[in-house]
Amino acid sequence: YRGKNEAKLAAPPLLVVPSMINRWYVVDIRDGASLVSALVNGGLDVYCLDWGVPEDEDRHLAWDDVVRRLEHAMSRVRRETGSAQTSVLGYCMGGTLSAIATALSPERVSALVNLAGPIDFSRGGLLAELVAPQHFDVDAIAAAGNVAPMQMQTGFTALRPTGQLAKWLGLVDRGGDPAFREAFGALETWASDNVPFPAAAYVTYIRELYQENRLLAGEHAVRGKRVDLAEIRCPVLTIVAEKDTICPPDAALALNAKASSKVKEVVSVPGGHVGAVVGSKAEKTLYPKVVDFLRRNTCDSKN
Repeated sequence: YRGKNEAKLAAPPLLVVPSMINRWYVVDIRDGASLVSALVNGGLDVYCLDWGVPEDEDRHLAWDDVVRRLEHAMSRVRRETGSAQTSVLGYCMGGTLSAIATALSPERVSALVNLAGPIDFSRGGLLAELVAPQHFDVDAIAAAGNVAPMQMQTGFTALRPTGQLAKWLGLVDRGGDPAFREAFGALETWASDNVPFPAAAYVTYIRELYQENRLLAGEHAVRGKRVDLAEIRCPVLTIVAEKDTICPPDAALALNAKASSKVKEVVSVPGGHVGAVVGSKAEKTLYPKVVDFLRRNTCDSKN
């Protein structure tokens, strides 16, 4: 997505990194609910990583391979643009992966935005409880191959058992509003378009990050190299959602405590894990904050 010429800024390109298990277009879901549009209108060149859809033969794709894919995407953006650095914005699991990639190559990242990505998994709330090792055998779950979207969705449903009922009652209540129906339909399309989690990567993600909290402890390693979050020195913005049950605020805020950056900012926005990004308030609460941070910390205006 190319920044608009009239607002063009001299800034490193931005790579947006969504979660592995959700489709990328949550950041550009529709007019009026597009983080990407706000960034482009702010004068930034934006690239978005599409993780693709794992097939059965991808069951052996390891966590190290996932991180390598992200690193390759960052390299591709630098090569395409001729820039020595990229800014990175990671959403959900993409925030966790972006922090890991930044810690491994801090000189390549000009700014890091963590949008509701967990870092301290001991603060992961009910989701962390659901995968606690005393009652969740991650090897057994992944033994049959990739973890299917339906399997993962049951866990998210357990966080808010009445959420589905409330959603459909809301449609009945406001179904006469065309704008509401459009927003509802776009979100339902995205929410039903999840992808599998490669089995090998899933085992590492659940065991080392959720169950053992190795990332926060500085004991998580990628390709044999320890991931030290203190190596992150670029400006950091952590965004938390007030009603987030998937990534409670404290789980994400740990990044600011660990990073060595001189600039470390926090923004709290209304809504839950998804609503904060695509809901009716996002255009006025979330998007301007992200654009402002990147303009202040990575940009030299050409105007």
